[in-house]
Amino acid sequence: MPIIRTGKTEFKTLATLLIVVGLLLTFGIVANEMSAGETRAFDNAILLAMRDPANRSDPIGPEWFEQAVRDITSLGSNAVLIVIVLSTVGFLILLRARHAALLVLASVSGGGFVVQTLKLTFGRVRPDVVSHSLTELTRSFPSGHTALSAITYLTLGALLARVQSTRRLKIYVLSVAITLTLLVGLSRVYLGAHWPTDVLAGWCLGAAWAMGCWLLAARLQREGKVEREIAPPRN
Repeated sequence: MPIIRTGKTEFKTLATLLIVVGLLLTFGIVANEMSAGETRAFDNAILLAMRDPANRSDPIGPEWFEQAVRDITSLGSNAVLIVIVLSTVGFLILLRARHAALLVLASVSGGGFVVQTLKLTFGRVRPDVVSHSLTELTRSFPSGHTALSAITYLTLGALLARVQSTRRLKIYVLSVAITLTLLVGLSRVYLGAHWPTDVLAGWCLGAAWAMGCWLLAARLQREGKVEREIAPPRN
């Protein structure tokens, strides 16, 4: 049994590594094509498809839908993500899972640093074929809302999934995390805040970073450096 269990662990690790490599390669391809100007036609077509042909400043759909999308996009804002991460860190500390709390904080803050560095490196301007529905202060590539929501929600989703007792609950938790990540990314394009390839790159980068952190967490748990189980402390 230990041999079989070890084999499964190694297979899962290898499979995850391959996915991470695939996501990073996709990010690199998108970044290269974007830098060469090869994605402009694709980006313009998607953005314009989400706008009223008679008024490019107006996204398609009723006003209530646009407002709902604005609410969704705020789930990827720095303010909301900081509140979520700090609340989670505080919760883990109260459960005496201090190493897990530190890992979550390092994962999200490290990912944020990488995203901001890439934005400055590529220096892509925001979409200019449609009006922005939101005021943006940073560069466009990759989408920070998308990448950071992927890093945050996928990391926290994996953390919650690891302590669930049934496969159904694990799938549910991860599905919610993935859905939130997808919705935030789509909202950025709908509101004209990002080119579609910004969002695609953000998904790839964020998911790769989160999965890399999963691998690190799993290894540290096996070595006893991070809490394997998170349970209420005994009185």
